[in-house]
Amino acid sequence: MKAVVLCGGEGTRLRPYTYIVPKPMLWLGGRHILEYTIEHLRKSGIKDITLSVGYLKEQIMNHFEDGSKFGVNIDYFVEDEALFTAGALYPHKDKLKDERFLVFMGDHVTNINIEKFIKTHEKTGAVATIAAKKKKVSLEYGIIDGDEKTKIINGFEEKPVVNYLINTGMYLLEPKALEYIKPKEDFAKNVFPRMLKANEKLGFYKFSREYWIDIGRVKDYERMRELFSVIDLARDLSPPLDMYEE
Repeated sequence: MKAVVLCGGEGTRLRPYTYIVPKPMLWLGGRHILEYTIEHLRKSGIKDITLSVGYLKEQIMNHFEDGSKFGVNIDYFVEDEALFTAGALYPHKDKLKDERFLVFMGDHVTNINIEKFIKTHEKTGAVATIAAKKKKVSLEYGIIDGDEKTKIINGFEEKPVVNYLINTGMYLLEPKALEYIKPKEDFAKNVFPRMLKANEKLGFYKFSREYWIDIGRVKDYERMRELFSVIDLARDLSPPLDMYEE
C-alpha cells in the first residue's frame, strides 16, 4: 500500500517560522516534523511513500531524496501552485488508480494504529474512510432547553461535557474515490460532500487513545517544541502526549 503525504502548503499561520523553512521541515526534538510521519508509516509497514511538495520543495526533496536512508521508497508530486488537499492528487490520478492508498498531512504528529484503520475500512466496504479523533469540551455555563414560543423551560443541564469527532485529515481511499476529485479542491470541503451526495459509502475510524497533533499554528508549534524538549520522541514514538490535549 502507498501513502501520499501532503507537504505543499506555505504554512502561513506558522510565520515567521515558515518564511524560510517549509512547515514539515520545522524541528521537533532533534527531528524534522515530517520525519516522524515517515518513521511511523515505515513502522506500520507502509514503505512506498509519495511526498506532494510545493513551497520551498527543494529543502524537503534534498533531505529525504529517494527515502533509502529512512528505510522507505519516496517519490514526489510537485505542485507548481497551490492545489489544495485533493487537488494535489488530481494530476497524478493515473499513478494511484491501481490500489487503495493512505493520505496523511505533512504537519501532523500521530501514532494512529494504521492496521486498525485499514481493518475498519475493509469491514465497512467504504470508498473512503476518515480517521476521526474523539474530543470533548466542557461548557462553562449551564444549558437551557426552552420553548421559544411559550418561554417555558423543558430541561436544564449544568455545565455539560460535549463529545464529538473531528476530521484529522488522515484518509484511506479506494481508487474509485479519485473519480470525485477535481482540480484545486479540498477533501473536506468538496470531495467528501460530493461523494455523499452521490450516495457513496463514506466511513470513519474512531480513535481516542492514540495521539494526533496538528502543528498548524505558532502556539501549537511552540508548545510542541517545549514538550519534545523533555520527551525523546527520536527514540520513542509512543510518549504520553495526553498532557498536550486541550
